[in-house]
Amino acid sequence: MTGTVYKLEVNPRIPLRLERLEEVANNLWYSWDRPTRSLFASLSRSLWKAVDHNPKAFLKRADQKHLDTAAENPVFLGSMARVLSTYDTYHDLPSMAHVHGRPFRDDDLIAYFCAEFGFHESLPIYSGGLGILAGDHCKAASDMGLPFVGIGLLYRQGYFHQTLDADGQQHATYTDSDFDDLPVAPLHDAEGRELRVEVDLPGRSVQAKVWEVRIGHVRLILLDTWLPENTEHDREITHRLYGGDRNTRIEQEILLGVGGVRALTALGLKPTVWHVNEGHAAFLILERIRGLVAAGQPFAAALEATAANVVFTTHTAVPAGHDHFAEDVIRRYFSHWERDTGITCERLLALGAEPGKTDFNMTALAIRGSRHQNGVSRIHGDVSARICSHFWPQLSAAENPMDYVTNGVHLPTFLATEWHETFDRYLGVGWQQRQTDPASWEGIDRIPDQTYWSVRQLLKSHLLYLVRDRVREQHLRNQGSPAHLDRLLKLADPSQPNVLTIGFARRFATYKRAALLFHDPEVLRSIICDADRPVLFLFAGKAHPADHPGQEIVRRIAEMAARPEFEGRILLLEGYDLHLSRRLVAGVDVWLNNPIYPLEASGTSGMKAAMNGAINLSVLDGWWGEGYDDRGNVPNGWAIKPASGHLDEARRDAEEARTLYELLQDKVIPTFYRSGPMGYSPEWVAMSKRSIATIAPRYNVIRMVGEYVQKFYAPAARQGRRLGADGFAPARALADWKTRIRNAWAGVRLRCLETPTGRVPFGQAVRVQVAVQLGGLLPEDVTVEALFGRPDTDHGRARRYSLTHSGALDHGEHLFELDLTPEQCGKLEYRIRAFPEHALLTHKFELGLMVWL
Repeated sequence: MTGTVYKLEVNPRIPLRLERLEEVANNLWYSWDRPTRSLFASLSRSLWKAVDHNPKAFLKRADQKHLDTAAENPVFLGSMARVLSTYDTYHDLPSMAHVHGRPFRDDDLIAYFCAEFGFHESLPIYSGGLGILAGDHCKAASDMGLPFVGIGLLYRQGYFHQTLDADGQQHATYTDSDFDDLPVAPLHDAEGRELRVEVDLPGRSVQAKVWEVRIGHVRLILLDTWLPENTEHDREITHRLYGGDRNTRIEQEILLGVGGVRALTALGLKPTVWHVNEGHAAFLILERIRGLVAAGQPFAAALEATAANVVFTTHTAVPAGHDHFAEDVIRRYFSHWERDTGITCERLLALGAEPGKTDFNMTALAIRGSRHQNGVSRIHGDVSARICSHFWPQLSAAENPMDYVTNGVHLPTFLATEWHETFDRYLGVGWQQRQTDPASWEGIDRIPDQTYWSVRQLLKSHLLYLVRDRVREQHLRNQGSPAHLDRLLKLADPSQPNVLTIGFARRFATYKRAALLFHDPEVLRSIICDADRPVLFLFAGKAHPADHPGQEIVRRIAEMAARPEFEGRILLLEGYDLHLSRRLVAGVDVWLNNPIYPLEASGTSGMKAAMNGAINLSVLDGWWGEGYDDRGNVPNGWAIKPASGHLDEARRDAEEARTLYELLQDKVIPTFYRSGPMGYSPEWVAMSKRSIATIAPRYNVIRMVGEYVQKFYAPAARQGRRLGADGFAPARALADWKTRIRNAWAGVRLRCLETPTGRVPFGQAVRVQVAVQLGGLLPEDVTVEALFGRPDTDHGRARRYSLTHSGALDHGEHLFELDLTPEQCGKLEYRIRAFPEHALLTHKFELGLMVWL
């Protein structure tokens, strides 16, 4: 058939009684309120699925008759009234009503910059864990009533859609989003025109349109370059998430950092805290410095004023994971820097420099441009402190400013609906407001085992229905036979959910070792192929299109799943997304995770599974290194102890695979199938309950954001105000002092004035006298400190005692003294050190300078 095709979309008229559905559809509050999503789905299940659970798109395509009928249906109107009542109650809560809002002033604002945000499948601007965490962070900020705004990019193409062929080869397809279908709205200036910001790139200026998303109380500001006034190349900047070449990457990051700051300025928003969530957004530091220098501040003072209220979170545990750009690329893209600021490009390059390397490192920029830094678990905080130790060269990694806040997850988003009524009954109404209180979760033990097990089995059935749909669609597309499909789905039977089901779902990066389970197929066969104790493994996840080793892992799993002995026992599910993720974490019995230690920065999927009663089986890395608890009679999961770091890769994998097999054979499978008279294992239920009770109160995002408030946000807001007072006079004073310290520090020396006492009776004081050559510094510029402790006590645990300045000596030296009466008996040791100290420092060791006697 020939001729021009003209497209036409006919939108229904929303009945007056239902008009507030449009308001709800434009606030991502629905992403964690399941009754709201169920309300839309009840109008048409097939359309709800076809629009990927997108309420806004749903209302544009709904059948007029269905809407008209619903407007007269008392059952539907009653459900809608309950949803709207909950919605209004939530949004009527005053700002900063939560206890964590109290440290802030009325004019405080936290600006949270991230390259991706994952709230719900209806807004596909995320790829994986970083985005989901950012989305949960925003949701918690809304729940807590914090003064909070997110800043990101509005990609026309989000992450790719994955399909798998019959050989397990991954195929990536990209689909452009129709912004009219997304829960986004363009912002306008005072004259009613669409708001735009301008960003300089080599030889041109790029325009970016400013959009807004509502997430409960929180706003998310997104930038989009797909505009007719931009060149085709510049439109592509925000076309694809993490797409394009290195030029596109730096252009995205400049747009995010520089454009994001300008968008907030254009909106009249004045953040008092700036959170750089991963290094992609670190160019905001340069834009803020540029603005202060343009207003007349010296460069060094502008850097201090900027860094004082910047929080930087790093999410990677390997040096290669930090973004970097060649020096010539930075010079080209910031050629206007010297023109605009009068500051040489060399000084800009120095902010991103690393010892022995020529590239500009975004993590280096983020650390030098911030005074609050953290990793995302205790282990990752230690790893990051070591990786970044060269920024504080004279400090031990244990004492440098790198801190940590262990990640958490948004419980209302990932807790299955079926648990809510049960928890209301046994934990007490209002338990969600007490979700960080461990005592509140003790009520889990009051749930009768049979009731608890029934909920768990129901959730598994829901999962298996979705698994069957996904496998059937994949199998038929690949021309598989119906008989073969029956064999594949023999254990995935929703009507018989009594099969031990183990899930592994995440990004298929090589360090996550998705295929470790298949290290020895014969051993695995002997463990899981018992007809009386069957085991079903569900694998899901994507490998980046450029990650060929990751795609090979996907193919390897598909190959193992196709072996006759594993057919139907191992299923590889394509198209991993948030919808499938929610079903998996709620429905599986065991959540498997076996990364290479210590490369799992945190991980959050195991937290989501644990909150739903799944039991973790994981390497003691990331969050599980602190979450695993085997105290008492009932552990909350199983732990794979990392092999010695001295082993080569093959031996390490062999040892950890052997531990995995032993746990499956000796613990997991026997415990699950050790059924009592009621048809379930009481031991299993006890572990499952303890998994919820110990993990839910600690690893939820309310606790996480609360720690950010206490450790970083509130202190950063205060420090920003301190250094910005009196026209930034304190920032200038601090910058001048740091310059003086750095110039003189090489001349600082310590000398012991007397032979140290080797033995004293208890109760007798020890006198310590040290001569300090200050190299031209003043005595008040330094602290001289004695660290006392047992032999081999690390610096962090030693007791610290400051020596008192007692006057000047000859040759420019100064006397510092301490009389100390030890409070302990036995063998002790002490060390003496000096470091620069100033009342305006954010962290007393932020200069990274230290001299030891």
